Amino acid sequence: MPSKPSNSKLPRRALIGMVHVGALPGTPRGGMPIDELCRRAATEAKVLAEAGFDALIVENMHDRPYVHGRKGPETVAVLTRVGMAVRAAAPKLPIGFQVLSGGNHEAIAIAQAIGGQFIRCENFVFGHVADEGVLERAEAGPLLRYRRDIGAVGVKVFCDLKKKHAAHAITADVSLAEVAEAAEFFSADGVIVTGSATGKPTSLADVKEVRRATRLPLLVGSGVTPQTVAPLLEHADGLIVGSFIKKGGHWAGAIDPARCRAIVKARR
Repeated sequence: MPSKPSNSKLPRRALIGMVHVGALPGTPRGGMPIDELCRRAATEAKVLAEAGFDALIVENMHDRPYVHGRKGPETVAVLTRVGMAVRAAAPKLPIGFQVLSGGNHEAIAIAQAIGGQFIRCENFVFGHVADEGVLERAEAGPLLRYRRDIGAVGVKVFCDLKKKHAAHAITADVSLAEVAEAAEFFSADGVIVTGSATGKPTSLADVKEVRRATRLPLLVGSGVTPQTVAPLLEHADGLIVGSFIKKGGHWAGAIDPARCRAIVKARR
């Protein structure tokens, strides 16, 4: 029987910390023993929990350059083990998954297996031209059918609007508000607004536009700093933080407990 998501829900004004898993087997930078991948991810999760973060997202960002689409069994197996280690390190926090790039079915399955609460999905609605290629198919239809097929309807899908690291010329005549409305129409559980790339600030004007367009939970997905926490949370329901909490403010650095505490303090 698949695990049921725990009853933990994202609170209002949530701070969601990224756990960037080391490069997985079969990727260009892979080679770290699986036990060490799990240990490092669990350590980051514990630091974030102790600092006062409200939820976590486990992501395979070190697997760059990404290949879009379905993932091999080795990726699913290792991320499931990592997810179990993160769950053990932070048992009270909601946990989500993003499997780059386009591994949304896999993310749903992993979350269901370990009792996770949500996934982050890119190109849920509309096609994109991204740095990993053309993402021509919107994910919503196949993904939500798969979620029901495996009995994972309790796993929420939070979707990016006009995803970062992508060009949007082909959807230039579709406003950000219209994309948010389409995501709500296609049954997303929440929406994510970002800057143009990892660590780049998210426009407050974009957040306000989306807030006016949808009643769905709204998360900010990039570039959060202590200085921007308060103004963003006037309009957003939560903030995803991945770069600032690392040494030097770079996503690939080691996690910095002092920076984690600074974000939480800014929220208070």
